[in-house]
Amino acid sequence: MGRGDIKSKRGKIARGSYGKTRPKQANKPVPVAKQPEAVPEVEA
Repeated sequence: MGRGDIKSKRGKIARGSYGKTRPKQANKPVPVAKQPEAVPEVEA
């Protein structure tokens, strides 16, 4: 397994191809910022 191995990550980098072992983008979930809940104002 090395630069000539098509299925390894190093081989994909050497050939400039993508696949399961070397995806084009890492699928990371984007964190959604939580908005503070609206506090109802109580009249005294």
